[in-house]
Amino acid sequence: MDNRNMDWRDWELFCEVVDRGGFSAAARALDHPKSSLSAAVQRLEGSLGVRLIERTTRHVRLTDAGNTIYQRARPLFLALHETRDQALSLSGVIAGTLRIKSPYEFGAHHAGPVACELMSRYPDLRIRIDVEHDLVHPVAENYDIVLAMVEAPLTSAGIVIKKVYSLERGLFAAPSLLQEHGEPRTIEELRRLPLITGPSDTPWALTTPHGETEHIELDSPRLTSSNANIRLQAALAGHGVLRVTASYTQGAVKNGSLCRLLSDHACEPLTVHALLPARQFVPSKVRCFLDALEMHSRREAQTAEKP
Repeated sequence: MDNRNMDWRDWELFCEVVDRGGFSAAARALDHPKSSLSAAVQRLEGSLGVRLIERTTRHVRLTDAGNTIYQRARPLFLALHETRDQALSLSGVIAGTLRIKSPYEFGAHHAGPVACELMSRYPDLRIRIDVEHDLVHPVAENYDIVLAMVEAPLTSAGIVIKKVYSLERGLFAAPSLLQEHGEPRTIEELRRLPLITGPSDTPWALTTPHGETEHIELDSPRLTSSNANIRLQAALAGHGVLRVTASYTQGAVKNGSLCRLLSDHACEPLTVHALLPARQFVPSKVRCFLDALEMHSRREAQTAEKP
């Protein structure tokens, strides 16, 4: 093996293919052509003289040699990237690619505006925001920040969890639904209406004006979807009551497409956490984004307090 001709990028791309579980997934994550990843692995196999991956039509499987090389090489590349991030952090440079995963609802109305603000401020910063509902591990999926909106407690194995947002939620319905069923004045009347829910929703908690907390069971929702925009469309079409962040329905309420229900009752706020890889330091680009997100939250709170 001649190290003078060794392309270490091929080694890293091989690790990325293994991490993602296949060439197609790695190509999507890295925004690379699938053919270039396949060529990189083939070059590495040729230079080493061993078969690393057994390819099938559906997935890839590591050979014994491939598994050995992956287990030894992957930590080295992780350490290299961490060293680069630390060097940039020490220099105060905000540059490179910031990889973020966010649920649609929060990404569209909060993470997106912050990202645009930072890109205007730092021309060498590139940002990738993947919008998905399913919770993923930031290290396993190679994200700098995973934004999570979950009801259940989060496990902290191998990650740092930071609370970054608390979002007001409300109950909303279309005028057509209220014309058909009548506008609910009590929680008991609300229970008679069809509901639109997310797959991870637990019973909706409502606090009455007297400070008592009651729950709405979600036995037979009319629609269940992990996509907030689909849930919003169903509510606009009059198919059920939607519980969602107030900022997400602001435009629809303003133009009369949706009405807020039981406005004197308080929904449990939605807490947003940032999941970060456990590191000895936080890269400048990550710290910058989290600081900007906090400022965005403060501006929203100040706007809401104005009469």
